Amino acid sequence: MTFDDLRVFLAVCRVGNLSGVARELGCTQPAVSQHVKRLEKATGVRLLERHSEGVTPTAEGWVLYEAASEGMAGLDLAVRRLDEFARGEAGSVRVHTGATTIRHFMAGAIGEFRERFPRATLEFRTTVSSRQSFDALIDGSVDLAWVTIGGPVAGIEFRPVTELPWVLVVRGDDPLADRTTVSPADLADVALIRLPEHSVSRRHLDAALTRLGVRPRSETGATDWNTAALLAGLGTGHALVPALGYDGGDVRLLPVPFVPPLAVGWAARRWAGLPPLAREFAGLVEANC
Repeated sequence: MTFDDLRVFLAVCRVGNLSGVARELGCTQPAVSQHVKRLEKATGVRLLERHSEGVTPTAEGWVLYEAASEGMAGLDLAVRRLDEFARGEAGSVRVHTGATTIRHFMAGAIGEFRERFPRATLEFRTTVSSRQSFDALIDGSVDLAWVTIGGPVAGIEFRPVTELPWVLVVRGDDPLADRTTVSPADLADVALIRLPEHSVSRRHLDAALTRLGVRPRSETGATDWNTAALLAGLGTGHALVPALGYDGGDVRLLPVPFVPPLAVGWAARRWAGLPPLAREFAGLVEANC
């Protein structure tokens, strides 16, 4: 059993088929299969269930996957930290986030970080869901993720940075545009643009409206908060979104005080184990917020 065997096995569990891992790693499918066979021989159990659509871990395979993912991610992080200690301020920071986050929360911090650490690099990987961010943190492919914070997630540590109140985005010629705020009854009469499916913000909003007994109509959906606000400005519907600096033409942002604010901030596998440059960037973003 080697480190390469474990890395390939983790990739197979994540991708779900041997050919996909072979393409990802730039090797042949038999080579990928050989890594798995060595692990099965070393452990004495079958680790993968093969079926027409690919492979999935067996019960024994999940045991090895969870232990190996924890161990390999920790080892990779240790190697990166040692490398950064050796290179000083010439390391890198890898961040998983969405385009909305970079624009609204990180612009100032990015400029300040580059001034302080001109030899360091920032690498951003965009995502459409917090679940993808958690997976990237757990497999060690990123250092930090900026997420909407919901409930606890196994293997992830959170650091809330700020809370976002909710606003209703309406066109300037909308009947509600002259209001200073809105009531739950107002939402029952409007068509709300749906927030991304399975997102924390969508679940947070749906739960709040359900508690209030409000069931607004939904006619269209959006992939992120900015798109929802833009569609509202185009007259597609009304957007109930966390308060940010939306640009969408002649629109009004009406406070919605009866929906609890949404917590956003950092997620990491283990804060104490973050590389020094990652901690520096996280701190700059918090300060700029």
